[in-house]
Order: sequence, then C-alpha cells, then structure tokens
Amino acid sequence: MTHAPLNRNAIARFTGDALAPGGVRAVVLDNGQERGIRLLEFSTSQGLRFDIVVDRAMDIGRVEFQGTAFSWNSPTGYRHPAYFSDTDENGISLMRGMSGLLVTGGLDHIFSATQVSGERYGYPARRTVHHPLHGRISNTPAELHGYGCDWREDGAVLWAEGTIRQVAVFGEHLELVRRIEADIDGADIRVFDRVRNAGFDVTPHRLLYHVNLGWPFLNEGVRFEAETGPVRWQSANVRDEMPFSPFPPPIDGFVEQCFDVSIVPTTAEETCIRVVNDSLGRWFELAYDHRSLPAFVQWINARSGSYSVALEPCTHGILEMKTPEATPYELIPGEERFYRATCRFGATSR
Repeated sequence: MTHAPLNRNAIARFTGDALAPGGVRAVVLDNGQERGIRLLEFSTSQGLRFDIVVDRAMDIGRVEFQGTAFSWNSPTGYRHPAYFSDTDENGISLMRGMSGLLVTGGLDHIFSATQVSGERYGYPARRTVHHPLHGRISNTPAELHGYGCDWREDGAVLWAEGTIRQVAVFGEHLELVRRIEADIDGADIRVFDRVRNAGFDVTPHRLLYHVNLGWPFLNEGVRFEAETGPVRWQSANVRDEMPFSPFPPPIDGFVEQCFDVSIVPTTAEETCIRVVNDSLGRWFELAYDHRSLPAFVQWINARSGSYSVALEPCTHGILEMKTPEATPYELIPGEERFYRATCRFGATSR
C-alpha cells in the first residue's frame, strides 16, 4: 500500500529558491505537461505557503502549513489547458490533471459528465450541450487583473484577482471574477467569487468547490468535526462506512465513495467543517456561506496512489442532479451571484 507520489516540479519550487515569508510572486512552469502554466506563489509569516494556478481558473494548488503538505498533490500534477479536451474519455478528462487544494466545478454544470438539450440557445447546430465532469471552468485560463500586497489599517493583505470566462457563440456567456486573499501574518486563504451572466440568454448556473486534502496531512485515523444531518444520497458501492467517519488507511483498488449529506450550519450565515490529524498536531477548517452553497458532498478516495478526501460545498447536491424535475439556478442577463469560502490551517497541542 503506497501513497501518491508528490509532483517533482512542485517539490523543487518549495525547496529551491524559496519565497521569503510575507510575499507573493509570479512564476511560469517550464517542464513536461506543466510547461507554460502561470502560478502565483504566496507565503505568510505564519508558515502558510500556497500556489494560485492562474491558468486553471485561479484554483488553489499545492498548500503547505508549517512544513506539512495539506493539499492533494495527485500523480497528474498540473496540466496545461492546451492538453485538455472536454470530450476526451467520455467527458472525464479532468482526471488527467486533477490536483491541488481547490478544483472549481461549474459554471453551468457540476458532477458527472452528461448531455442536455441546447434548445434554449436557438441555434440549430447546438441541439445538445455536452457537459464534462464538473463542467468547463476549472481548465480555463484566467485573465489576471493583478496581485500584490495591500497595506490596511488592520494589517497587510496578500491578494490576487482575475476573471475567467466560459463563453461560446450561440451558447452560454458566464464570467467568474475571483479574488483570493491571505493576511501577511495569517494562516488562512479566503476566496471571493462573483458569477455573472454576461450574455443575452437566460443561462443555467451551478457551482462547486472541490476542496481536496491529501497525504501527509490526510492519513489513517484523521477525524472530521461537523454536525451532520441525514445522508440524502450515497454511491452504490458503500458498505459500512459513513460520512465523516475516521479516515481509513490506503487500500489497494479502493473504489471512490460519495455522500450527499446535510450539514448543520455553524451560524446563520456560515458552515464550518474541521479536519484534525492528532498524530501530526495539525488541523484544517473549511468555512463557507451556506446560503449560496446549500448542498454538500463528501468524496472519499482511499485508493493507494491517489489517497485523498474532498469536502464539496455546492449549489446543488447529487440528489438534485439525479432528479429529472430538478431545475438549476438560472441567471437572467446581467444577473450575478456571490460566493465565499475560507480555508484555515492550524496546529494543535500534542
């Protein structure tokens, strides 16, 4: 039983010419399938170091806190968008480059690959719309507006902002404006998203944050702290496991498991889920606005070689996606929706 190998290029970035604490800088990868990918490297004085993958919808890539890797650094590493095709492998080509702490799903589809009617766009050649796994947005490069350090009365903030456009002639025209912040002396990553229908047709909209934790933070016995409600749906292969149970060790040939589960909100606006590794003395917390992301899915992948777990707040759960009469959010032209999530990192006393 083995864990997933770490990506060698990512290791070199963090162990070579290290970025000084309290900074952000732009780099471009230059080897293998990662060649040409733009990254923004962040580093805070509290030992939080992370990548923003500009050419992958400004998703969050590799993350370390005080020397411990938290993110799922899968064997695929990052993959340049030029090597992706939404129709490859029956729509699951996302699995050829799925790695990092955050993979965004959307903007008009999440979950399994499928085809739907395209009649709403009034173009005879677009009778159907093909949706790949978790939609198109994650493998779309961002137009980077800027990045840097803002000095405010209550301290300095590292930031980056950009726009990602999902658009087709005679199709959808959705824009995601994303801003990511981290306090210069802090240990959290804050994501602020605004999705706008920039087109002239009423357009479906869905969004999902695929927040992925991996080894060595994720290991046997890692526990989850959240008040859960009923399981609304679960994958057919589930046996005795329950959502938010202590995590198992790596298992050869393990088949992924998914739970569409209700989470009891922490406050009127926010839901918090904490993941704790007692043996390492580290914890992770995901906090998000449940008013805009009312559904939640836990993805369990205990397979040797790709060992990971995902926390997935989303606009729609798997149950809704499997219910024919369920309707997505629809954005009228000019309409906007706002989302936010915070990833917090900390150390426990052992």
